[in-house]
Amino acid sequence: MNALHQTSARRQFLGAGATLSAVAVAMLGGREALAQGAMGDVAKDVQILNVALALEHEAINAYQLGAGSGLLQKPVLDVAVLFQSHHKAHRDALVATIQKLGGQAVGEKKLDDYAMALKANTLKSQSDVLELAARLELGATNAYLGVLPSLGNRDLAKVAARLAADETMHYTVLVSALGKALPTQALSFGA
Repeated sequence: MNALHQTSARRQFLGAGATLSAVAVAMLGGREALAQGAMGDVAKDVQILNVALALEHEAINAYQLGAGSGLLQKPVLDVAVLFQSHHKAHRDALVATIQKLGGQAVGEKKLDDYAMALKANTLKSQSDVLELAARLELGATNAYLGVLPSLGNRDLAKVAARLAADETMHYTVLVSALGKALPTQALSFGA
C-alpha cells in the first residue's frame, strides 16, 4: 500500500466512521445482547470495519517485516513483537465483529505485497524499521482520533479511543527508541 493509498484508506475510514450503526458498535464493544435490538446499515458497517481491518493487517505485516529483517536488536525486537500482538488483537476484534454482522472480513495480503507497498527493500538499519513503524502508528493514531468527534455513540467512541491509545503508546515508544524528542506541544495528536 503506497502512501497515497494509505492516506486514502484512512480518509475513507474517518469519513465513514460516523455512520457506523448501533449494531456494529454494540458488537465491536462485545455487547451482543444490545446489538440484537438495534437496527442499522450492516453492509455499510462491514465496509467501514473492513477499512480499519485492512489497516490492522498492514500494521501486523509491517512488524513482521521488521522482525524478520534481522535489523532489530533483541530489546527492540521484543517490543516490535509485543506491538504486533496488540495489532493482532485489534484484528481479531474487527474480524469477529464483521463475522457476527454476517459480513466477509477483508483478507490479509501476502507478506511480499506488504513488503513492496511499504518499500521494505529500503530498510537498511534498525532506525529505518523504527521510522517506518512510527510513521504507520502515527497515521493509525490520527485515523482513530479523527473519527471520535463525529461519533454519536459512546460505546463506539470508547472503542475508537482505546484503539487510538494503543497506537499513541506505540508511536511514543518508537519515537523514544529512535532518540527523537517527544512532541512538545499539547494536543499533538489527531490534528
